[in-house]
Amino acid sequence: DKTVVAISAATPGAYGFTKDFRDKLGENYTDVGIAEEHAIAYASALATNGAKPILAIMSSFVQRTYDQLSQDLSLNNSPATILVHWGGITSADATHLCVFDIPLISNIPNMVYLAPTCKEEYIAMLEYAYKQNSHPLAIRVPFSEVISTGIEDGTDYSILNKFKMEERGEKVAILGLGNFFHLAKEVKSELKSKLNIDATLINPKFITGLDEEMLEELKHNHSVVISLEDGLLNGGFGEKIARFYGNSDMKVLCYGAKKEFTDRTSLDELYTNFRLKKELILEDVRDMLSISY
Repeated sequence: DKTVVAISAATPGAYGFTKDFRDKLGENYTDVGIAEEHAIAYASALATNGAKPILAIMSSFVQRTYDQLSQDLSLNNSPATILVHWGGITSADATHLCVFDIPLISNIPNMVYLAPTCKEEYIAMLEYAYKQNSHPLAIRVPFSEVISTGIEDGTDYSILNKFKMEERGEKVAILGLGNFFHLAKEVKSELKSKLNIDATLINPKFITGLDEEMLEELKHNHSVVISLEDGLLNGGFGEKIARFYGNSDMKVLCYGAKKEFTDRTSLDELYTNFRLKKELILEDVRDMLSISY
């Protein structure tokens, strides 16, 4: 498809844009250099004129181009595809932290930001992004152990903000976003084995909007909702969940990164500080529900 243009901002190796890949694409590949601002504006212009730009960008560099994301891309509703790589809590240095992309991207009007949990979801989301021309679309490329379910994802992503109910339970609902869906499964197992709670497991898929119908339904037989996100809590996905339940009796536990600059701090230390471990989350649920072991 000669309308597809792959774009990088001087970091092709981070995405597997090898020399062979670049040579095969030829004029359909553009490296704009260290100019993420131009990369977004360029992608918007291409999309507006009928091309299919696919821009790969590192999460830590998204902050350089916020203005273009808002004014050039989203305000014009240009259907470009942005692949956000390395998004998540890491032990990186302070200048390459990858925890800010969710608050930056997900609160811009018209933007759709998706969070796949496995290989099949990522491929399905990429296929949808390539074919659609309704809005700018970003995908948070999995940045953990990439899981393959072996089952093709048949989700219709044109129906926006529809979460997937993976396992229906009661009392506690766990929303595991993207990279942290595996942690959500571990928490569910821990709740069952230690507290005999058969929790509901939800794969949100959409970062930029809420499935209000599903969240409303949870009120009938749940008292606690847990959100897990591999990124900054402030302005993030979990805060949207907490705001939805703000005028109800539902208790919400949001887990993610604190608003701070870390510098080459080990992942284990960060997960402990942020209580992003199944046993620590279990303690919080137990205390909230006043359950003893």
